[in-house]
Amino acid sequence: MNETRPNPEELLKKIKDEEKENKKGKLKIFFGYAAGVGKTYAMLDAAHAAKKAGIDVVVGYIEPHTRPETLALLDGLELLPKLEVKYKGITLNEFDLDGALKRKPELILVDELAHTNAIGLRHKKRYSDIDELLNAGIDVYTTVNVQHIESLNDIIASITNVVVKERVPDRFFNEASQV
Repeated sequence: MNETRPNPEELLKKIKDEEKENKKGKLKIFFGYAAGVGKTYAMLDAAHAAKKAGIDVVVGYIEPHTRPETLALLDGLELLPKLEVKYKGITLNEFDLDGALKRKPELILVDELAHTNAIGLRHKKRYSDIDELLNAGIDVYTTVNVQHIESLNDIIASITNVVVKERVPDRFFNEASQV
């Protein structure tokens, strides 16, 4: 009887490859109490630190609001081209989810977690785009303000008299590896 034993190195490599394929990405949320407090700036700064540490970083979508300091932090980072979507006679710039999945960086930055995507995109909400990235094993940095958190929306609205329609399920905070 001639039994062939599997090569231990080949088995270990196969297991590691399968783990890598099945690994869910990690979510880091840059959280703020209002627009303009520095969430995007802090996220870009953290991206530079990650890149310096040897991580493959791509900027998927950033809303710089024409702040010069924020725009300057885009220098030295790879930018994923925005997806142009025609809507009611105007062109909207949206996050290119398929481009991100094809590029498959280790870490991608996607600003404004609560954003509602343009009609015709695969997902209605950006947080669903981020779910898909995480399920593909890509780590994500994103930003959100307190008033967009589902369970806090009514409380914040009662204080500020401003009701926001774009809300993010609480589970994003529960599942985030860092806030």
